[in-house]
Amino acid sequence: MFNLQDVISALTGHQISPLDVRLSGAVIDSRNAVKGSLFIALPGERVNGHDYVQSAFDNGALAALVDQDMARAFNTLDLRENKFDPDSVTLSLPICLRVDDTLTALQTFASDWREKHPVRTIGITGSVGKTSTKELTASLLSEKFNVLKNPGNRNNEIGLPLTLLELEPHHDVAVLEMGFYVPGEIRTLCEIARPQVGVVTNIGTVHAERAGTQETIARGKAELVESLPAAPDGTAILNMDDPWVKKMSAKTRAKVFTYAITEEADLTASAIETQGLEGLSCTLTFKGQDYAIQSPLLGEFSVYTILRAASVALVEGLDWETIQAGLAVSQVDLRMHPITLKNGAVILDDTYNASPASTIAALKLLKGLKGQRVAILGDMLELGAYEEMGHQSVGKYAATAADVLILVGNRSKTTADAALENGFPEEDLQWYPDSQQAAAPTAANIRNGDVVLIKGSNSMRMDKILAALEEKS
Repeated sequence: MFNLQDVISALTGHQISPLDVRLSGAVIDSRNAVKGSLFIALPGERVNGHDYVQSAFDNGALAALVDQDMARAFNTLDLRENKFDPDSVTLSLPICLRVDDTLTALQTFASDWREKHPVRTIGITGSVGKTSTKELTASLLSEKFNVLKNPGNRNNEIGLPLTLLELEPHHDVAVLEMGFYVPGEIRTLCEIARPQVGVVTNIGTVHAERAGTQETIARGKAELVESLPAAPDGTAILNMDDPWVKKMSAKTRAKVFTYAITEEADLTASAIETQGLEGLSCTLTFKGQDYAIQSPLLGEFSVYTILRAASVALVEGLDWETIQAGLAVSQVDLRMHPITLKNGAVILDDTYNASPASTIAALKLLKGLKGQRVAILGDMLELGAYEEMGHQSVGKYAATAADVLILVGNRSKTTADAALENGFPEEDLQWYPDSQQAAAPTAANIRNGDVVLIKGSNSMRMDKILAALEEKS
């Protein structure tokens, strides 16, 4: 782990030997501070981290990055340009490190720390499938390498630097999910992480409310492949079945490795067979050779996750025997996973987030399962101009995939209208304004033999319905 001297050196360019104090890690929440932590005080929309510096110190933090004058007196070392004097440094812990901007300081330190660790770095972006691809890729590469990955959804300008600060000498590979909200964000993440391999999943309409058009989203995602080093050092792994991603081959200096199901590509999948909640099988074809794959992943859409992970594995030198074995046994932390309730109902928990493409993919899985199929769907947010069209497309498909349809949120009224217009029985459709009001009546009606999909944007709190189902059963 890093020490206080590493922080000072990264932010000032000076080596100060009295500051050779080991730090146990970096945190942005004072509640997560432990003995030896570095606390980064970030000003937020609702909470200002500077108000919690004392709390972080009380929990054991030895240093805090701050960019505001503190209301109370702390031991402080000013690292700002023209204010830092390397010859007059005195060490008194705990200590505040004064910088111009704490987020910039975090990113600068993370970039410097990444530079000190010669790991292979894989960046993953796209509208749908980033997290599942990250998880499966990390699992597969772990068959041969020591792998660091960003946990959960720590994929933004704060979370990715915090992940890089967890790099240790034993790590060989870093697998990093890269999120996108506005143009320029992924370029910034690449400047910090310097990936040699970039994977693009697809281009959808999620975050269109912030980013604008699908074309703008595509340009933002393309920043990953544009930032890769030139061939042979860099490799862009691209989805040939997605027309937006396909165009990115002209935007990179890196070697291009392609994958697809329907189009020609370096790695293709065929003979796809889903086995309900038991997983799936398919055949991957590479350089004219076929390889049988068995995987516990759910749904036909998961074949793309398999293709991406296998593509990275091939680029990183894994042999096919290792790839096949790794795919067959990988227990990855995916968001949609089956939960069997005490009453015998099976829940497909996909409550974290939702877009039209990911919701229709989940409905396709539901459609192929046995039992009474119940789809509990919440609003899909941040779709911008695609909001009405996206909810209509989900409603149209849900009419063919579910026996019971429970919709939550004002936007899902559009989903309801589309389902009814496409022949869904009105008596089997229920609508609620929010998850709180939907929870109790929904839980009261789920029975043994039901298979239930729960999905919606994170802020819709669809997990409240899941909690009610688990408690009621």
